[in-house]
Formats: sequence, structure tokens, C-alpha cells
Amino acid sequence: MPETQYVHGYSAREADRLADQANALSDLLHHDTAYPRASLVLECGCGTGAQTVHLARRSFGARIVSVDISADSLAQARARIEAAGHGNVEFQVANLFDLRFSDEHFDHVFVCFVLEHLPDPAAALKAIRRVLRRGGTITAIEGDHGSWYCHPQTPESSRAVECLVELQARMGGDALVGRRLYPLLAEAGFRDVHVSPRMVYVDNSRPDLVEGFSRNTFTAMVEGVREQALAAGLIDRRTWEKGIADLYRATEPDGTFCYTFFKGLAVR
Repeated sequence: MPETQYVHGYSAREADRLADQANALSDLLHHDTAYPRASLVLECGCGTGAQTVHLARRSFGARIVSVDISADSLAQARARIEAAGHGNVEFQVANLFDLRFSDEHFDHVFVCFVLEHLPDPAAALKAIRRVLRRGGTITAIEGDHGSWYCHPQTPESSRAVECLVELQARMGGDALVGRRLYPLLAEAGFRDVHVSPRMVYVDNSRPDLVEGFSRNTFTAMVEGVREQALAAGLIDRRTWEKGIADLYRATEPDGTFCYTFFKGLAVR
């Protein structure tokens, strides 16, 4: 995907946020994903490799080809994998809409937090389907920003999140794509489609998630579009600052967060 379509940007802070998200949610999202020894797996849109590390660890016997359109992101992903000591991943620059692989080249495909940023996720899934062998599987994971809530929740915190959703839509993406995962996979021609919700609930009894998800993943994600939201006139500065402060307020001992991801599994 073109870099301009990634609403969160390519800063070092964003790379750290992605790593925090992957680490905090590893068990929730990936505990049931493991590919067989010697199978060939395509990871689409790997970015800086935040999810790749967990994929490589859980499928250490598989051969993984991780692709992304950004060479800079791939360099970070390669360094991350090398630091983790995994030797089963190969990185390539590639456009999801024009994959340079032969038909039915891969045994399995893994796509995580990619479809939400694409102007035509259905076309991307059809392009991916071409390089997947008959009987092979696709695993797709997406969030849905319309599924979040927190306590205490205020009109200002809700508006701040809405700004992110609107900005992503203006850039051609869909921050609510999780609820569309089943029809997208089915319409792309996959069969035996099964989508399961993966809810992350956070309160003070789960301090690792308070820090890893509520603060460093969700609130940091919203906070990261501050300048874009203000420049677009979607919100005034005072409302924005209060909204972000209110999101952090929900990470205090009497606060709670909740968000639902969706994980789809289907067969070619």
C-alpha cells in the first residue's frame, strides 16, 4: 500500500506502538495460529515485523515470506527478526495488488492489521487468493474501532476516537473493517470462512494490559493523529486535549477498557 495511506505514520514512536500492541495481544490473537513444518507461508503487509516475530516463533518449522511495500519498514523487520534469533523468515518488497509470485505458490497466507488501510480490501484478498494453493488457508486479523468503550467515557474521548476513524476513511481506509471480515473473505472466493471475535478487556487487575494495550496501544494510536485531526478541523484543540486526557483517565485504578478484534480463517 502507498505509505500515504497509513494514517498512523512511520515514526519511531509508531514502530514502538506496534511492538507494544503485538506483545500485549500475542496470546489473544495468535495462540491458535501455527503452521506445519516445511510449509510455505506468505505474510502480507508485515510492516516493521511486530507480528512477524510471533508468527516465526509459533511456526518455527515453517518457511515464511514476509512482504511489504515499504523498504524502510522491511529493514526494521529484518533487524527485529535477527535480534530475536529466528532464521525462518525471508523479506521482500511487494505490492499486495500485484504480487510477483506464481499461481498457488504458498501453502498458507497470514494478514494482520492490513486490510483496514487499503482502499479496496476485496481486490487485495482476490490478489492474495491467486497465490494460495487450493486447500491452503488464509488467516486475517483486523480491529474495529467502533467496538471500543471505556469507563469513565466522555463525549470528548469518544470524539477523539471518531477523529481517527474519520481520518482513516478520508485516506481510503476503514477503521471499522473488523465487522466486514466475513463478507470480504466470502466475496473474495474463499470457502469455509469462520470469524471469531477476540475481545480484550482491561481493568486494574491486569496491569500488563493497562500499560501494553490501554496506554501504549489504543490511546497512543489515537494520540498519534493529533496534528492531522486539528489541521483537518475535525476537532478543536481544547476538546482534543480533554479527550486524550479522558482516555488516560480510564487507565487509572477505577477505569476499564474494552475492544474487539476479529480473526478470520478460510480455505482457498
